[in-house]
Amino acid sequence: MTTLFFKKAFSAKAVFVRKLFNCALSTLCFMMIAICISACSKDDEGGGAVPGDYYFRAKVGTKEINFHTVNFQGSGNDDRFEHIVVGGYETSYPLSGPVPPSLDFEIWRLGGNIGVGTYATPAENKMIARYAIQKPEGTLLYNTSFADDVFTLKIEAISKSGIRGTFSGTVRNMAGEAISITGGTFNLPYQTVINP
Repeated sequence: MTTLFFKKAFSAKAVFVRKLFNCALSTLCFMMIAICISACSKDDEGGGAVPGDYYFRAKVGTKEINFHTVNFQGSGNDDRFEHIVVGGYETSYPLSGPVPPSLDFEIWRLGGNIGVGTYATPAENKMIARYAIQKPEGTLLYNTSFADDVFTLKIEAISKSGIRGTFSGTVRNMAGEAISITGGTFNLPYQTVINP
């Protein structure tokens, strides 16, 4: 009887610790992406005008958003994409003041290749989607690691020239509150910050 009690207590603590670890890891990843996105500029990549047909759009909850300060980055060996990140902010990134909410997704395929195709959670354990709201008390993070919600990303084209595709799904915070993301679509150049 006592052994059963300790197993249940330990199991509950392990789940709690795992959720805290996932939250901390997700927050760290988001911060790294935010730093990368804010550190890039069109001048860093040779400048030039960005054509008006680039975009990153979605309906978050009931709000249609055309995201700003959007960037597509990737890396890998032998001209492969083993890691990609696409993300942006609801409004232009401010020089000072509060950071606007952001949306991003990330895929890892170390040793593999991220190509044209459909990727989805929870089946894809090396993919995450995040929606972050900055509040005075800290970041309210919604992502795909807190539950078995489905988030689907369809890559229609990907190269060192850019990426194009669609996405939709659900992200959830630690309290279990969910946000639906629908009608997501993107067409972005490689390593160039886009502002609509």
